[in-house]
Amino acid sequence: MSKPLIGLTTTRLRNKDGLPTFGVNRPYARSVSMAGGIPILIPLDLPDDDLNNLLDRLDGILFTGGYDIDPQRYGSQPHPKVEHIDAGRDHVECHLVQATIQAGKPLLGICRGLQVINVTLGGSLYEDLQDQFAGSIMHDNHDKPRDSLVHPVNVERVSLLSQIIPCNQTLVNSLHHQGVRLLASDLNPSAFSPDGLVEAVELPELRFGLAVQWHPEELQEYASMRRLFQVFVDSCQTVNSLS
Repeated sequence: MSKPLIGLTTTRLRNKDGLPTFGVNRPYARSVSMAGGIPILIPLDLPDDDLNNLLDRLDGILFTGGYDIDPQRYGSQPHPKVEHIDAGRDHVECHLVQATIQAGKPLLGICRGLQVINVTLGGSLYEDLQDQFAGSIMHDNHDKPRDSLVHPVNVERVSLLSQIIPCNQTLVNSLHHQGVRLLASDLNPSAFSPDGLVEAVELPELRFGLAVQWHPEELQEYASMRRLFQVFVDSCQTVNSLS
């Protein structure tokens, strides 16, 4: 049986010579690979038809983390803390969210990935939690190692996430300054931080439709975080077997 092909959305970068590149942090690809999938990096700036043709060949999509979504996409205004907007990446990911759902293929979102899924389906974001979300705990912990467990999340009992993380609460890392303000009507919340911020969402119409606000790819020493990728990849394998 062939391994499932899983697309990873990419970030626009520059290499040491200043040349433009596309890439992802290595732990995303490694987590997919360790769970039995083959990670395929999706270039930015592909036309929609090419994205659709690529999706036809993939068994699932991982929407990775990264910089901020343009607030205009969710009807908001610029904010001084919003940075590194990439309209090309926003377009590619929003198109792929819609196309992946329409194709009925598994999707996993991480950090920005959760946010782009929510925005694509009609939700909105806090542009900066410390400024706009009353009572917010510290969610932006880029001053700490990426695998630092900084706060708990409470997992909803009846959810896909509760089948992956069987305890009602788990500790997570936290590397974001934005979060869900208005949750899209097609999404169900399945985890919350102590201040009430949505930390995980699910799309019940899909075989596997889950997004988390933390970074499980950086926490692969923990069985529950490995299991999150394993269940995702297994769902992609099912799609692969049916095609």
